[in-house]
Amino acid sequence: MTTEILFEQTGDWGVVTLNREKALNALTWDMVKAMRAQLITWAGDSAVKAVMVKGAGERAFCAGGDIRWLHDAAKEDAAHASEFFREEYRNNSLIYHYPKPYVALIDGIVMGGGVGISVHGDFRVAGDATLFAMPETGIGLFPDVGGGHFMPRLHDGLGLYYALTGARAKAADCMAAGIATHYAPADKYSELEAALLDVPLGDHAHADIETVLDIYAGDPGHAGINDLRGEVARLFVGHETLVSLMASLAKDDSEFATETLKILSRMSPTSMALTFEQMKRGHTLDFDDTMKMEFRMVCRVMQGKDFFEGVRAQILDKDREPKWAPASLAVLKDDEITGYFEGLGEAELVLP
Repeated sequence: MTTEILFEQTGDWGVVTLNREKALNALTWDMVKAMRAQLITWAGDSAVKAVMVKGAGERAFCAGGDIRWLHDAAKEDAAHASEFFREEYRNNSLIYHYPKPYVALIDGIVMGGGVGISVHGDFRVAGDATLFAMPETGIGLFPDVGGGHFMPRLHDGLGLYYALTGARAKAADCMAAGIATHYAPADKYSELEAALLDVPLGDHAHADIETVLDIYAGDPGHAGINDLRGEVARLFVGHETLVSLMASLAKDDSEFATETLKILSRMSPTSMALTFEQMKRGHTLDFDDTMKMEFRMVCRVMQGKDFFEGVRAQILDKDREPKWAPASLAVLKDDEITGYFEGLGEAELVLP
């Protein structure tokens, strides 16, 4: 039994605590397996009326998967490392379809895999320390864990913008974008948690939870993303290709376009092309088909080069100078990207 993730029953609740505070509660393979097994058990337990997920400490809900381990494991055996994603995506699907109310307390950092175990639930409660991002294009990956489902469904092109740029969102931005469903201020956050665990959950547990969340709701303040929303919609919506999007940014003389182009110039060209296609396809797919698509993609990424180079540059050596291959979109061929989406035969992700 791992102590990296803790489970307890409190009142009518099953409570999950991600317990790797020093590692910003990043997910290990053992944590994902244990969480999925416990959620399945609670789904069939009539004494558990709802599930709460939270992170230990004050800095992070969950900063993502254990990228350093994934890097090392995939270098040794890409197929073995891909099995981590198989288990993770099965857990994401379970959360999306969970038969009981699922509440994620996303105060602190919530990135990558942490988004996957929160955003697909019923309630995502932001706090003053909330900091959301899907920064995968900067490490040669793509915004997976169901990013291809929820991000294309954000309004005004915000999903594609966050997916390509890795832009960060604080609590007000998360509320404005639809990433968070509720907000509670720092001085009320622990009180809110206690109130949730104390409320008797009857036949209308969802409504009972909503009532408590509304009592403790506050004003997260001004959402900076709303100042950019018009620019994002104007420049990110309506493109059939990533080349078209990049061209529209290059032609535009606004400060937003200039800064965005500068940010995208640092990202993996392959990752950006994969992400654009993922968002485009994901917009018309149901959740489980999106997860199957993302598993095909990630298996190919683990066999490629940019993920290892991105982790080296950003996390291991920290020189912040990745040498992407290919180095530009201009030399990236369409059939190279299409190959990432092809079926895996017997290795396909099977859900549930």
